[in-house]
Amino acid sequence: MESRIAQAIETKYPPIALIWADEKPEGAMQFQKGRWGCIMWLAASAAKGKPAACDVDTFGCFGGGVGMGFGDQYKNFPGGEEGFCHFLSSGIEGWEEGRATAERIKPFLRPESYDNFLHGERYIPTPEQVKRFIENLPVTQIPKRYVVFRPLADVDQEQSPPQTVIFFCDPDELSALVVLANYGRGDNENVIIPYAAGCQTIGIFPYREAKADRPRAVVGLTDLSARVFIRKQLGDNLLSFAMPFSLFREMEADVEGSFLQRHSWQELLAAKRACRVA
Repeated sequence: MESRIAQAIETKYPPIALIWADEKPEGAMQFQKGRWGCIMWLAASAAKGKPAACDVDTFGCFGGGVGMGFGDQYKNFPGGEEGFCHFLSSGIEGWEEGRATAERIKPFLRPESYDNFLHGERYIPTPEQVKRFIENLPVTQIPKRYVVFRPLADVDQEQSPPQTVIFFCDPDELSALVVLANYGRGDNENVIIPYAAGCQTIGIFPYREAKADRPRAVVGLTDLSARVFIRKQLGDNLLSFAMPFSLFREMEADVEGSFLQRHSWQELLAAKRACRVA
């Protein structure tokens, strides 16, 4: 399916669809079982035109398993949930089992990951606060085997309706998407930016919003670790904008006659075109 929004804002990368499915597309990119990988690479693959998929054995990292809706995978982190709580915060200092766990997993970790396990990523101050962070995540168990990423243009919405539609966008495009998400609502808080992993802002948070009477869009890629990985695939200055399919259809219907056809947006668009030529 083609997108009026994509045509109007002219994003560098076309929108992609996240779909729950019992089968994966032929030739889809997929991580090997048990091997580390960032879910955002799968999304980037679809943005560049190649479908990708993951299941409960191939989600790449524990946060990715949570983000895609394969339950609470933090319980399977080295050292269990306690291990993850130290990893995301202050490291193993003060954790009695930490040193033994670190030595046991060292042969299987990249040097950076091992250093983070020892000293912590420091994204949250204490393990206790990480526990509260996990408790507030909309952890989900999806009813299908696979999460599939495909270019939206390749999706038949009647046969395989997306769970989430995702744009990778620069600041101007993000601004347009935020305005459009609020355009027909009659209020002004229809976009959220939760603190979460990059994969969680295109997965479980939009999944949660899809159940609401008035679903909101979710801005992501404020995850610094994900930004390190995504820039190698798609370049700099991008954020994600993910919306439940129902909100996407609402926004699609609002394009015609909106600000996207008026002077301010057209001036920004002309400047972007000129930069591309230069």
